[in-house]
Amino acid sequence: MEITKKLQKLSLAALIVSLLPLATLVPVFLKITLPDGVRMVWAICNIVFALAGLLFSVICVKSEESRSAVNIMSTVISVALVLMMLGIIALRIFVAY
Repeated sequence: MEITKKLQKLSLAALIVSLLPLATLVPVFLKITLPDGVRMVWAICNIVFALAGLLFSVICVKSEESRSAVNIMSTVISVALVLMMLGIIALRIFVAY
């Protein structure tokens, strides 16, 4: 029972952490230009949030007792973000050479 409550809290945290990288779109929609330093810090935070969300999601989904729609959604969002990051890295490597 206690473990299930902890996993429910972790699944909610996983969903929130998975959605935080999407906050990058707010300045874009508001047409706000950020300085280079802020963009670099924000990009690093997005990478950390995407990886942390994936880790939390996988921990929650592994347990059959705590598997729910929230866990599956956060896993899908996190996997999509990580795949997008890997695609950007691969594109950068191919364009450089």
